[in-house]
Amino acid sequence: MKEKQRKLKKIAERVEKCTRCRLFRKATKSVPGAGRPDAEMMFIGEGPGFHEDQQGLPFVGASGKLLDKLLALINLKRDEVFIGNVIKHRPPGNRDPLPEEIKACQPFLEKQIEIINPKMIVTLGRFSMAQFLPDEKISQIHGQARFVDWQGKRLTVLPMYHPAAALRRGEMMNQIKEDFKKIPQLLESQEDKDFAEEPIKEEKKREQLSLINGQT
Repeated sequence: MKEKQRKLKKIAERVEKCTRCRLFRKATKSVPGAGRPDAEMMFIGEGPGFHEDQQGLPFVGASGKLLDKLLALINLKRDEVFIGNVIKHRPPGNRDPLPEEIKACQPFLEKQIEIINPKMIVTLGRFSMAQFLPDEKISQIHGQARFVDWQGKRLTVLPMYHPAAALRRGEMMNQIKEDFKKIPQLLESQEDKDFAEEPIKEEKKREQLSLINGQT
């Protein structure tokens, strides 16, 4: 774990000095991500907000407090997972990230995934989901895990609504809670040897296989 920690620290140092897009100019602090270097799960959001920009840590505002409660719902704490964002500096006014900003930060995210090598990636919101499932709609597949062939590696991706959306729209709160409750079962499924060794067909890039609702 120490080697992974060292590598993640180097990524954080690179993020802090990054000038690949204009976001660094108005940012207070970079927000590379934080958590357990050998975590089984990565949670990936959109980008830092006001509080994250001030503290240099992901999900520490209202959305972060909700995320902590959602993790507690499945008996997890934030220091047991790794939490990050698609972009590493706050967009002005918390606007949506631009394509060029996402592209500029993509190498950092890719390297973090490579280092941590999680069993599952939980995407929070549509911008995060689009990194792995660009042709999907979150309203249609939230809470449904997928196999994704991404950067030559098979990932299990579980799309979810962003906690901020649940805070804004009450009807989403119950939905995101129900989606979170599926996580333990999905992790347990991956420990099954036959499941883990299921091959990916190279001719079908980004092949998506549902892991819930009785589908394999």
